[in-house]
Amino acid sequence: MPLDPNVQLLLQTIENGEGGSIADVGVEQSRQFIEAFGSLGGTVEVARVEDLTVPGPVGEIPARLYSPAEGAALPVVVYFHGGGWVIGSINSHDGVCRKLATQSGMTVISVDYRLAPENKFPAAAEDCYAAAKWVADNAQTLKVDGSRMALAGDSAGGNLTAVTAQLARDRGGPTVAFQLMVYPVIDGTMSFPSYKENGEGKLLSARDMAFFYEQYADGVDPKNPMLSPLYAPDLSGLPPALVMTAEYDPLRDEGEAYADALQQAGVEARSSRYDGMVHGFFGLEAIVPASSAAMEEAAAALQYWLK
Repeated sequence: MPLDPNVQLLLQTIENGEGGSIADVGVEQSRQFIEAFGSLGGTVEVARVEDLTVPGPVGEIPARLYSPAEGAALPVVVYFHGGGWVIGSINSHDGVCRKLATQSGMTVISVDYRLAPENKFPAAAEDCYAAAKWVADNAQTLKVDGSRMALAGDSAGGNLTAVTAQLARDRGGPTVAFQLMVYPVIDGTMSFPSYKENGEGKLLSARDMAFFYEQYADGVDPKNPMLSPLYAPDLSGLPPALVMTAEYDPLRDEGEAYADALQQAGVEARSSRYDGMVHGFFGLEAIVPASSAAMEEAAAALQYWLK
């Protein structure tokens, strides 16, 4: 179907402003852009918001907890923000996490993992695994139900969700009940057809992705499972999964391929494509009303698998 009219307006606004390929504008300006972009979707009040620090492999990892109820030991969602492992933060995804906590009725803990190029592969993945394990180990202190824990993330955060789920299986814990991946980065070979179909002018370009890979994992085998979870030798025994994709996204096909591969390995998984949408639409309800269906689907899936 055609681009959603509100998405089209958003793309035109960005094009008329100072937006451009991250490879051209640079890391620092792109970091400023994603902070501003994240605020476009609007926000909601949450009963409990608390900044935390998580012990990581090389130091403390900032995190932020959002809970829709004071004092209740709710299921917990450990959230990894998007941004190509290079940009993004708990602040850029504050609105997304607030809405996810409110609509799901669960506590969300957003992880501010180390970014590239300052911290190369696999720094982000190791931080995310450490954070998930810490949340499970400290559930009582955090006032969450660690026996009902999901991993979730968008874009590079979707990649880190998939990688962390695989690490949790292979390293003997923590137990993950569900994984939610929103237009995830799954295949470092950048070879699926959607890269050609949607490689230019749709908020995320093929050139952007090449730049992100260069900053995070230059010289790394693109089929290394900690970078490209699609190439893990065994996908069995992983948590149930929902993979959400966008029609006009270069990452569309690899996300859907990962859901298919999980199914073939015996995992309860499915993909859900949002027609008329582009990469980055999740959480933009304030300016793209049609995107509200994605947040509703994500919340419903979390409620189903963590009930």
